[in-house]
Amino acid sequence: MRKSARIAALAAAGLLAATSLTACANDAAGTASSGSGSKGDGKGVKVKIMVGGLDKVIYLPAMLTQRLGYFDAEGLDVELLSEPAGVQAETALVSGQVQGAVGFYDHTLDLQTKGKHVESVVQFSQAPGEVEIVSGKRAKDITSPKDFKGKNLGITGLGSSTDFLTKYLAVKNGVKISEFSPVAVGAGPTFISALQKGSIDAGMTTDPTVATVMQKNLGRVLVDMRTPQGSQDALGGPYPSSSLYMQTDWVNSHKDTVQKLANAFVKTLQWMSTHSANEIAAKMPADYSQGDKTLYASAVGSTLPMFTKNGVMPEGGPETVEKVLKAFNPNIKNATIDLSKTFTTEFVEKAAG
Repeated sequence: MRKSARIAALAAAGLLAATSLTACANDAAGTASSGSGSKGDGKGVKVKIMVGGLDKVIYLPAMLTQRLGYFDAEGLDVELLSEPAGVQAETALVSGQVQGAVGFYDHTLDLQTKGKHVESVVQFSQAPGEVEIVSGKRAKDITSPKDFKGKNLGITGLGSSTDFLTKYLAVKNGVKISEFSPVAVGAGPTFISALQKGSIDAGMTTDPTVATVMQKNLGRVLVDMRTPQGSQDALGGPYPSSSLYMQTDWVNSHKDTVQKLANAFVKTLQWMSTHSANEIAAKMPADYSQGDKTLYASAVGSTLPMFTKNGVMPEGGPETVEKVLKAFNPNIKNATIDLSKTFTTEFVEKAAG
């Protein structure tokens, strides 16, 4: 592919920078939950959860649950770790480094075709929360995904959900996946830098990156999937994305712990549904706002419609995800997927009850 060596170097540098940025979040998150809540024995049940970007608004329930003290209240000692892309959280889970991952539900389908049994146990969202942004310099050239041909398109990482969704938008609009170049640029400062330098013509990202790009007038929104309606328009139905997913064997052998996690997360989702974006933003770590509390609260407000209120898988959601993945992924297109094994509502239904 054109400029592939230079792009690879830029991407590598960007991801290195993103890793260093998230290291600070890891240090803070690892000690935030003591596990000494009223339901615990003073020691707390230790659980490690890898998040595909702790400061991304689409994964906000992870840190918010910790900040609200709901893990402690359940007697859990939860350590939140962070990686710049959801696919890296998936890798950490499958390799046994962590017990849970907060990332996109679509990874459960992809992993099933590879003989790995993973399931969503709490479904945070009913829409992707993703936005395709076009560089201001290329706004006249790219007016819809039909114009992706020959372009360099930013994603968080190869094999990530942003990669999946970008490929679907292209194929749906008549562009073959061989006709554009996906470029791994992470999120946040590395995504913004790639947009500014022209390393990417457009890219898929989430808030607060979207809000920052708009504030700096660096690009414009091409496809907005932060709401259920946006998901319907772009993908043809609800698209369950951010979730807590875990290896099925671990879930079945640690049901008490999984139930406590579900209890904590459902409490958070319910709390979010009755509080404003400003109130939610105020609960998050100060550095998440990057010095602009108003902008950060706006970013939270733009993404709030994607979240469920009870952690239950939205009806028809798994079928939409399967349709999207089958459109471009030959492994999934030719496989028989048992959707019933990619999620469970057992724990969230008990938590809500």
